[in-house]
Amino acid sequence: MWKGEAEAQKTRADRLQSDMNEIKERLTRIEAENQRLIELLTAIDPSRIPHLHV
Repeated sequence: MWKGEAEAQKTRADRLQSDMNEIKERLTRIEAENQRLIELLTAIDPSRIPHLHV
């Protein structure tokens, strides 16, 4: 019985790791997209981006 439980836990851990990897990849893409949007907005009107303090 313990072997079946161990296999189930490993399957769950593998799935969670895969989910975490996907989340990290999505976050990386979102950060890149956000940076590009900031660049575009800055080119249009830098004074409208408060955190840049231009």
